[in-house]
Amino acid sequence: MTLSSLSAISPIDGRYNSKTVQLQNYFSESSLIKFRVQVEIEYFIALCNTSIIQLNHFPTEKFPLLRNLYLNFSEKDAIRIKDIESVTNHDVKAVEYFIKEEFDKLSLNEFNEFIHFGLTSQDINNTAVPYSIKCSLENVFMPELNKLIKILKVNCDKWKEIPMLARTHGQAASPTVMGKEIKVFVERITKQIELMKNIPFNAKFGGATGNFNAHHVAFPKIDWKQFADDFTQKSLGLKRQQTTTQIEHYDNLSALLDNLNRINNILIDYSRDIWTYISMDYFKQTIKAGEVGSSAMPHKVNPIDFENAEGNLGMANSIFTFLSSKLPISRLQRDLTDSTVLRNIGVPIAHTLIALKSLIKGTNKLVLNENKLKQDLDNNWAVVAEAIQTILRREGYPKPYEALKGLTRSNSIITKKTIGDFIDSLNVNDEIKLELKSITPENYIGI
Repeated sequence: MTLSSLSAISPIDGRYNSKTVQLQNYFSESSLIKFRVQVEIEYFIALCNTSIIQLNHFPTEKFPLLRNLYLNFSEKDAIRIKDIESVTNHDVKAVEYFIKEEFDKLSLNEFNEFIHFGLTSQDINNTAVPYSIKCSLENVFMPELNKLIKILKVNCDKWKEIPMLARTHGQAASPTVMGKEIKVFVERITKQIELMKNIPFNAKFGGATGNFNAHHVAFPKIDWKQFADDFTQKSLGLKRQQTTTQIEHYDNLSALLDNLNRINNILIDYSRDIWTYISMDYFKQTIKAGEVGSSAMPHKVNPIDFENAEGNLGMANSIFTFLSSKLPISRLQRDLTDSTVLRNIGVPIAHTLIALKSLIKGTNKLVLNENKLKQDLDNNWAVVAEAIQTILRREGYPKPYEALKGLTRSNSIITKKTIGDFIDSLNVNDEIKLELKSITPENYIGI
C-alpha cells in the first residue's frame, strides 16, 4: 500500500495531515537526515577556519557548494543515505559516507577524513535534534500560539464591559465580566512564554565521552572547548553543555517539554471553560452552510473544535510528560533509549499544533449571547448579598453576614424586590439604604 493521508497509521500524518504538514520540515526522517548533513557540513567549514594545517589550503570558494548539500537537500539524497544505512546499519555513519561521496564529486576527496573528524554520532544528533526543535518552535509553533493569543486579546477588549454571572464550585458567585475571564488565559499563557524564553536550546558537542579525547590527542594546541562553544552558538544558535557524557543530559530539554505541557494545560482549561459557556448558552457558534452538527439531531451545533483541542492537548501532554521524565535518565556514559524516544518528539508538538488550529477556528466562531448573560444575572440577585454585608460591616452594623445568610439561604426566590425589602428593614440611615439599593448584579463587577 502506498503511504498517504488515508493509509497512514497515525492521525497526525493521516486525518490531520493538512494541519501538521509544516512540521515535516523539522521532524520527518528526511528532515532529521538533512539537519545531520547541515551539522556535519558546518562543522567541517568551522574546522577549515582553525589552525589545522591539513585544511589551510581548502578552497573557501567551495563553501557555498558544501552548504548546498543541505540547502538543496532532496528526497533523492535522503534515499541515498538510507541505502547506505542499509549497509552500515548506522544512521550517522551513513551521513558521513554520503558527504564523502559528494566531496568526491567536487574533487575534494583529499579532505574526506576531516568529515566527522573526532566526533561521535551524538555530537551530530545532539545538535541536529535540538536545532530542529528550536526551528520548529520559532517557525511553526509560536506563530500559531501567538495567533490564538491575538484573537483572545481582541475578545478581551470586545467583551471588557459585558457583565456575567461568575460560578465558583458551579454555584452562582460575585459577578465578573467576560473580557476579564478571557484575559486570565492570555496572562497565564504569556507568563509561560516568558518562562520558556529563559530555557536555552542546548547542544552536546565533545566527542565520544564528552572530553574531546580524539580532538585533543590529534591537535593538542587547539582550544577545543572554545571551538565547540563558538561553533554551536554561531552556526546553530545553540548553547553547548560543558560537562557531559556521550550524550546531552537533556535537563533543559526536559524543562522545555514541561513548559509546553503547562501551556497545554492552560489551553485545556480554556477549552473546557468555553465548552461549558457554550453549554450554558453564553456563546452561540457561527456555522457554515452545509455543515452538520449531529448525524441524528438536526438542531445541534456541537462545540467540536474545543473538544478536538482538548483531546489533542491531552495526547500531547501524555507524551511530553513521558519524554521529560525519561530523557534525563541514561545508564553510565550512555545507552540507546534516548535515540528511539527522541524520534517521537515531533508527535506531541504535532498534536499541540492540531489543537491550536482547532482553538483558533472555534474561538473565531464564538458569538456572545448577551441576552442569556443578562438573564442569568437577573435570576441571581442573591449575589449582591456579599456587597450589602460588606458595606454593613463598614458601617459597624451588628452581624451583617449572618443577616444576609439567613435571607439568601431561605427557600424563597431572591429577587430585586426581596433585596429591596430587606434593605428597607435595616436599621441604617436613608443614605446607606440608597447606596445599597444602587447595587445590582450587572454593576457589581469590581474593577
